[in-house]
Amino acid sequence: MKIHVRLFAGLSELLGERNVTLDLCDGATVADLRNQLSSRYPAVVPHLPTAVCAVDEEYVGPDHRLREGDDVALIPPVSGGAGTKNHEQGTGGKDEPFFLITAQPLDVSRLADLVRQDESGAVAVFSGVARNHSEGRSVIALEYDAYPEMAARKLREVADEVRSRRPVTGIAIHHRIGRLAIGEASLVVAVSAAHRREAFEACQLAVDRVKQTVPIWKKEIWEDGEGAWVAGHAVDVAERMEAAPPG
Repeated sequence: MKIHVRLFAGLSELLGERNVTLDLCDGATVADLRNQLSSRYPAVVPHLPTAVCAVDEEYVGPDHRLREGDDVALIPPVSGGAGTKNHEQGTGGKDEPFFLITAQPLDVSRLADLVRQDESGAVAVFSGVARNHSEGRSVIALEYDAYPEMAARKLREVADEVRSRRPVTGIAIHHRIGRLAIGEASLVVAVSAAHRREAFEACQLAVDRVKQTVPIWKKEIWEDGEGAWVAGHAVDVAERMEAAPPG
């Protein structure tokens, strides 16, 4: 069977391709796919130990059996970080999207207004912005890559997790992709709750989970025009499979 594999960030740059096609035997597993990738593309071997696979926009383990037509993605460690198309999911009675992956500039006040409710005594907003330095080097811009369809879905899952663990009245998460100038916001998380402590804690939890689970990657562009993808967090597949809803 033919399996198409989507590549992102540094892996895509390394091979010079966004997609590759592999011929696998019927009943092959993710482990078999990884073995064939190693044989066919030796350059990816050093990166495979920290990369995980997603099938049909959900993280899977090495024993997962593949089927013809599966949408398979090789996910490098995520950096909490393309294109121009928006991928959004909204909830509630407002027209604005609560969960958004977009190439357009982010609006902090828009998110604060989105989550504010009459029962909200506090609104906490986190805005992550592009800074001009990293580890002693001057940075002139950032570039974000993403698996946008899966990233939008994972933002919604982060919000569901926050709601299950904290008494919030509203939550919205927007993430920017593409090239960002210094000072532009890459991530905005807004959370409302009855009290300030609940809002602060829920906002921090949401930011942490975005950086740990959402397939987005960040590249720093330096003064000389060169750049590098920032080392990220390896996704804990066992944890994500445990947390996934049945079915």
